[in-house]
Amino acid sequence: MNARKFLRISALLIALSTLPAVSLSGADLTIYAYDSFVSEWGPAGKVIPKFEQKYGLEVELISAGDAGQVLNRAILEKKRPRADIVMGIDNNLLAKALDADILEPYRSQNLTLIPDRLLFDETLHVSPFDHGYFAIVYDSARLKDPPKSMQDLLKPAYRGKIILEDPRTSSPGLGFLLWTIAVYGEEGFLSFWEKLMPNVLTITEGWDTAYGLFTSGEAPMVLSYTTSPAYHVEYENTTRYRAAIFQEGNYQQIEGMGILKGAKNRDNARKFIDFMLTEDFQEEIPLTNWMFPVNPEVELPDSFRYAPEPQKALSFDTRVIHKNLDHWIDSWLQVAVKP
Repeated sequence: MNARKFLRISALLIALSTLPAVSLSGADLTIYAYDSFVSEWGPAGKVIPKFEQKYGLEVELISAGDAGQVLNRAILEKKRPRADIVMGIDNNLLAKALDADILEPYRSQNLTLIPDRLLFDETLHVSPFDHGYFAIVYDSARLKDPPKSMQDLLKPAYRGKIILEDPRTSSPGLGFLLWTIAVYGEEGFLSFWEKLMPNVLTITEGWDTAYGLFTSGEAPMVLSYTTSPAYHVEYENTTRYRAAIFQEGNYQQIEGMGILKGAKNRDNARKFIDFMLTEDFQEEIPLTNWMFPVNPEVELPDSFRYAPEPQKALSFDTRVIHKNLDHWIDSWLQVAVKP
């Protein structure tokens, strides 16, 4: 990957957010993205060169941590944005982004290519680029009786056999917390967590650590995505790892991107949103971001036969999340992270 184009910006640059809005390299378009998108195995190395060649433009990608950190940085720089596009705003973070008033609406003509069910922002401040479903992924070589429901996770036989992620620092972790609230309601989710904790080996800060512990054999179950088994089929030629589809349904994540207010390169940002919705961009999503493309014309690779899509997808209204999330997390902490 060309290091000139895909910069990793240190935390020191946060302190420079009061400077005038300028591109760090004089690029024609600057995008804030989460780390895995910019990584050497992520989509950036595939889709950015295509866009640059198509339009004759130079793109600067700046990785700024996970999706939540990317959004927080954009909010900090609200008065003088250093980027043109911010990506990684999902259905769980949308209300926070809209409340911060950092985005301008844009209706791309290519939104007609996307099914209505995936257009999660009716205000058109954020356009979707991929989607997926959280799942408990299990090692079928070690677990002969995998869970078939959220309630099954409470079985005594699973004591110390589940690895989860922290909802304060991890998108999957937040998704799982919301999933439990969607299933049990505000009145019942804490009771579920109290019963679940003996079965949890550890709660990690992020997905990378959790999945690494899982594949190294520390526990036979981990919170991940229904698409995770497809990775092992594609690159390891094994069907050992599988995703559990729950009777109550699996929680859906839809990721998007939006144009920042005050963007220096607004026209180029709109070109990128248009391009992002086409097959040229979307076809790279499955084997790089390991999510489902939002453009249904993209043919999925054979390995995605092992990436099940649940018949029932759970989600929350973004405004409900934004209104209640701090309270939900504070309540969760009293149960899951005891002093």
